[in-house]
Amino acid sequence: MIDPYNYSPQISKNKKNNEQPPDVAGTGNPGSTSVGKRYNPHPNRYVKKPSNRPVSSGSVNIPVIDMKDLESEELSVRRKATGMINSACREWGFFQVVNHGVSHELMARSREAWRGFFVLPMEEKLSYANKPSTYEGYGSRLGVEKGISLDWSDYFYLHWLPVEMRDHNKWPSLPVSCRVLVAEYSKEVVKLGIKLMKIFSTNLGLEENHLQEAFGGDEMSACMRINYYPKCPQPDLTLGLSPHSDPGGFTLLLPDQDVSGLQVRRVDRWISVNSAPNAFVVNLGDQLQIVSNANYKSVEHRVMVNSERERVSLAFFYNPKVDLLMKPAEQLVSGAEPPLYPAMTFDEYRLYIRTRGPSGKSQVKSLIKHNSPRCLMHE
Repeated sequence: MIDPYNYSPQISKNKKNNEQPPDVAGTGNPGSTSVGKRYNPHPNRYVKKPSNRPVSSGSVNIPVIDMKDLESEELSVRRKATGMINSACREWGFFQVVNHGVSHELMARSREAWRGFFVLPMEEKLSYANKPSTYEGYGSRLGVEKGISLDWSDYFYLHWLPVEMRDHNKWPSLPVSCRVLVAEYSKEVVKLGIKLMKIFSTNLGLEENHLQEAFGGDEMSACMRINYYPKCPQPDLTLGLSPHSDPGGFTLLLPDQDVSGLQVRRVDRWISVNSAPNAFVVNLGDQLQIVSNANYKSVEHRVMVNSERERVSLAFFYNPKVDLLMKPAEQLVSGAEPPLYPAMTFDEYRLYIRTRGPSGKSQVKSLIKHNSPRCLMHE
């Protein structure tokens, strides 16, 4: 096979001068940083096995919910909107929201500020490099399991909640607008997340604030990962992000408006997602599947890359307080519907995920108790 992952001219020059490239993902140092495709001494590690290479069974518009309908004076309109969210959570685990209250201008400016960061000189980006003990900062590798194939992407990961975890000094100072936009954008997205949590709760037959309280109330956690997918010479051989379900509560994704790439698994087929203009893609995570006792489903998804254009997306993770025990809500458990999952803190679950890296839905499936015929439906 022709190796599609040629070193950049900069790296060729470094090699000629016998200079050592920086320590990067894929060299055996867990948590080491970027950018594997430019520096990695084993570029074939980005080539996926034939069975894991990108294919598509077509594209589809996943359910689109107009959030304005939730405030309609007509009861039938409100019920239709909440019903659409309920069906999407139970059948898809994915949906889109429009007219959500977050400024379209703020969304666009935030996305473009981060695009500006990723095209900065390498020295500037490496000043924010993450460390083996944390993902916070700039990096390229998810998971520390040795020997796994790598994904064709870089990311910047930062904490927003709880407040004591927030460190503005770890956020990029360039572009100059970045730090201000991170704060403004995160505040607005959390407001949207609170609205959705109330809808999720009532749709499950719970009190309106049940899920928010189960997540820790004001002490919930939230973080953001900004994804950058560079142009790839042979996108048919690799992935920008391997198949996985998100480990937390749910994710509010701001996709690239010009370049598609997100795929969801539905009935054993990979379907490309067509994002609606100025929409957030909402995907449920493993913690909502656990708390809902699998009435709601987290969804397996992945990202393809593009040979002609880079792609930027912002994933905002709405998560439980890290040290709270997460388990199925008592109101959703009965003799006929026993709890499918054991109690586990989100931090314990997250560390488990981080060790293994993206691995489909195998992590949440591995927790299912085999004490009910119902468990067979979720394996």
